[in-house]
Amino acid sequence: MANSIKKFKHVDYLWDDAKVAALGDDQVALFLYRSNILGADLRITNYGGGNTSCKTIEKDPLTNQEVEVMWVKGSGGDIGTLTRSGIAGLYTERLRDLKNVYGGLEDEDRMVGLFNHCIYDLDSKAPSIDTPLHGLLPFKHIDHLHPDALIAVAAARDSEKVTKEIWGDTMGWVPWQRPGFDLGLQLEKCLNDHPGIRGIVLGSHGLFTWGDTSYECYMNSLEVIEMASEYIDTKIKENDAVFGGQKVQSLPSADRKEKAAQLMPLLRGLCSSENRMIGHFTDNDVVLEYINSHDLERLAPMGTSCPDHFLRTKIQPLVLQLDTSEEITDTDSILKKLEPAFENYRAEYKAYYDTCKRSNSPAMRDPNPVIIIYPGIGMFSFAKNKQTARVASEFYINAINVMRGAEAITEYTSLPRQEAFDIEYWLLEEAKLQRMPKEKPLSRKVALVTGAGGGIGKAIADKLAAEGANVVLSDIVEERLQEAIQSYQNDTASYALCDVTKSESIAEAYKKVCLDFGGVDIVVHSAGLAISKPLEATTEADWDLLQNVLVKGQFELAKQAVAIMRQQDLGGDIISIASKNGLVAGPNNIGYGTSKAAQQHMARLLAAELGSSKIRVNTVNPDGVIVGSKIWEGDWAEGRAKAYGISVEELPAHYAKRNLLNEIIYPEDIANGVFACVAILNKTTGNIINVDGGMANAFVR
Repeated sequence: MANSIKKFKHVDYLWDDAKVAALGDDQVALFLYRSNILGADLRITNYGGGNTSCKTIEKDPLTNQEVEVMWVKGSGGDIGTLTRSGIAGLYTERLRDLKNVYGGLEDEDRMVGLFNHCIYDLDSKAPSIDTPLHGLLPFKHIDHLHPDALIAVAAARDSEKVTKEIWGDTMGWVPWQRPGFDLGLQLEKCLNDHPGIRGIVLGSHGLFTWGDTSYECYMNSLEVIEMASEYIDTKIKENDAVFGGQKVQSLPSADRKEKAAQLMPLLRGLCSSENRMIGHFTDNDVVLEYINSHDLERLAPMGTSCPDHFLRTKIQPLVLQLDTSEEITDTDSILKKLEPAFENYRAEYKAYYDTCKRSNSPAMRDPNPVIIIYPGIGMFSFAKNKQTARVASEFYINAINVMRGAEAITEYTSLPRQEAFDIEYWLLEEAKLQRMPKEKPLSRKVALVTGAGGGIGKAIADKLAAEGANVVLSDIVEERLQEAIQSYQNDTASYALCDVTKSESIAEAYKKVCLDFGGVDIVVHSAGLAISKPLEATTEADWDLLQNVLVKGQFELAKQAVAIMRQQDLGGDIISIASKNGLVAGPNNIGYGTSKAAQQHMARLLAAELGSSKIRVNTVNPDGVIVGSKIWEGDWAEGRAKAYGISVEELPAHYAKRNLLNEIIYPEDIANGVFACVAILNKTTGNIINVDGGMANAFVR
């Protein structure tokens, strides 16, 4: 089979005969494999977009008779990561019997409920609205995809004529219609009217292709997409200026990212007028070609065409009227320019809602933009979490590719606003949103944790991420960070190499935080070291190092964080990881204890100053965190053991016995203290929480 493979230029051929051989004749496994490799190529379909299916013969558990069962991607799934748990298995004949009770377009929502009466596999995922589109076609394997090239054809003026020009009589075409049972009937009619076709183009929507085997279906999909892509390539080469040519010159890459990092907290604050948002930035060549073009002003307000696009990007982006020479550091001046643009966008969105709403439409959702374009700089996206923001960006890039292709073919057309609204505010879409799991306590928050390469810092980062926050881990040793970051899921965390004794290094870390997630809400200063020496052995270098890392580092971290937090105007949390030693006098501890006391009082001073900005500053005091703590790996442990007249090996038991609860304190316990400060004690500032098992001489009051 591999020897006869044709070469593809515009799609990736990923079929692996060795992997397929291991699947044997399991048609469902082959359909899942096909789905995954199709979903791996974002030119074919984006995250969560499209759906695939196969039909097999199974034994009915009630009649013991052989019946045809259709296996299809369930509601809300993603073909690139699809598994058996994400598909629905339905009796094909029962699904087709629904034609007998279908009452027309007004009956679409009821039909979705009836899909459940067709379930064969009791472990099925909820069937999606596209289920009948697969079930009413007779083919064993079917792909419904949203390739950029095909949507460009589907969204071009004279789409039906273009379809015939590319594929002759081998492809069908149906005009735009909202997904549902009637669209399935239209596909069935198109096939009956044009027997022998290899697929169908859905106007303004996407592509249906099929085959008798999973491989034939896969190859058919790739070949159809390749033909459309080649056609568009030829048209683009004939066109002197894509998108009307360049209007704005991009800044160099480093300057773009610098300006984007400066701007993102302001944009995030404006986008978060109703709900706090997480940001994403991209400035790849596809984006820059579009946002710097003469046609941006005409195309951007038209909005996207494919439902999968605008459901994630909103119907149109906000284009900023900012010159690339703008000084973003002049916050007041920039806000004066940005605020009216956001107010106007919200007003236009409300007008769109009021004009198009129906008597049973859900309440208007957040009117803020999802996609924000800054010509010459790049594209920002804001959503409830990083994955959603990133995927929105990817979908708008798909929309850019669609516009480019459609403009090259004839002219880009978008959906009428009413059609778009009826998709966006469809009751079935609303029901899907209502089924989404409850957000975690720290969802929509961004945290920077210093000293997060291991020990207490890593435990804190783990806890914040587990509770929904996006986390940027920072440390002075990159190898630690590279190892630590491996434990996080995609879109959850990133890292920044940072020396907290240097303000410019801290600035670079915050730049990374802003570029990766849009801003910062939580700063935890956990970076530290411990030096245990008597007075006469403590050197000036020891003193300076402790003061620089623990005290100066906390000062500079807070100073730069507050500037960002005030730009966002969303409040924030600053947490200092200090120590019992800042409260309790002990031997051989002059440098460390003084530094920790300074951290604690600085936190109180900051709390007093920053309360009016809703920025809360609290301290968590560990004590005796030996297991898993980095500072106990060096001379500190030997120094403390010597001070207490015991061996290093005896330290954990010693520290546990001396607290009131007789408990060993772990890094995870400190992390829980931080979580309490930022997620539970939301009206607490200037406080010290001791996580030490109970040390009476460290009681604050």
